[in-house]
Amino acid sequence: MSKVVLIVADSMGVGALPDAADYGDIGADTFGHILEKNRDPKIPNLKKLGIGNIDDVAWSDLACAEPMGAFGKMAEISRGKDTITGHWEIAGIYTDTPFKTYPDGFPQSFISEFEKNIGVGVLGNYPTSGTEVIEKLGPEHEATGKPIVYTSADSVFQIAANIDVIPLQRLYEICEEARRLLVGDVACGRVIARPYVIKDGKRIRTSDRKDYAVSPPEDTVLDKIKQAGKTVYAVGKISDIFNGKGVTKAVHTDNNMDGVDKTIEALKMDFDGFVFTNLVDFDSQYGHRRDPVGYGKCIEEFDARIPEIIKTLCDDDILMICADHGNDPVHSGFDHTREYVPLLVYGKKVKAGVNLGIRNSFADIGATAADILGAEQTNIGESFKEVIL
Repeated sequence: MSKVVLIVADSMGVGALPDAADYGDIGADTFGHILEKNRDPKIPNLKKLGIGNIDDVAWSDLACAEPMGAFGKMAEISRGKDTITGHWEIAGIYTDTPFKTYPDGFPQSFISEFEKNIGVGVLGNYPTSGTEVIEKLGPEHEATGKPIVYTSADSVFQIAANIDVIPLQRLYEICEEARRLLVGDVACGRVIARPYVIKDGKRIRTSDRKDYAVSPPEDTVLDKIKQAGKTVYAVGKISDIFNGKGVTKAVHTDNNMDGVDKTIEALKMDFDGFVFTNLVDFDSQYGHRRDPVGYGKCIEEFDARIPEIIKTLCDDDILMICADHGNDPVHSGFDHTREYVPLLVYGKKVKAGVNLGIRNSFADIGATAADILGAEQTNIGESFKEVIL
């Protein structure tokens, strides 16, 4: 039985793309700026995999003399820097028209219809940080029962609620109504439920976040692997990002370490196929909150689990680690940044020390996964199977 396991270290970009200026992201470098704020980082396993050997990075002092895996970085050809665009490109979809964003909030015509359909008014409706908005509007929400709505530089409509005021299931129903309405002229990539609780006097978001995404417009590598009769095992928010399309099994995660645990559980299962994991804490807990020190510790925690992941791999299994965009915690604002993403590949049959260079598209990962698993090729992307095996 053979598996390809892909772990997306959500937002762990490795330097600004050539077109970063078009997105206001000149100088962005998520991983590099985290290293600057975290001297002597404890990431021995990422070093061994070749994170410091990637071409044209600012941390070549971390280069390993004999990397144990293949390494490189990937450019994004799709337009955008959001979660869906990045993941869809990894899976073989080119997005030419960026998902619509709402820098001035959503149109009042939509808000009015939404309020009418859910039977209550809303608070907010402007771009902001999720942790900041629940502190600012939380007291009014808790007093009135009105949900908090907000957006960001991404194509998202986020709905926050204290689950002691709006029960979780009701929050999900409200999100489903928003998803139904946000089409056509008010199209939106994702509706996101953002439940929180008050604990020790602090408003804390729970792990019951739920994303309601649009469906991919065409088959992805997930569909192609599924059509080949193999398992597509989605860990974390992957199933939400693809709206379940092409997924045969999905598991929810509470945090990064739970995501690693469930990835390891999947690797121990008896099936051929694709394990697709998203570790969201890098992005949600540290990138958006502009916390480079916390981000660095989060990377260290993940690094410490890599030997356990590798130990679980069978002889024919392939591990790939990448990201879906950047979220430079030193950059201005609190949103994603337009960056290259890392590509680290390991397996018992993978040639050690192979430099995969600078790949033209994130889609090379999906093309390679399809190639290894004997599935039909994706519409975009170039397989590097023959280079690494």
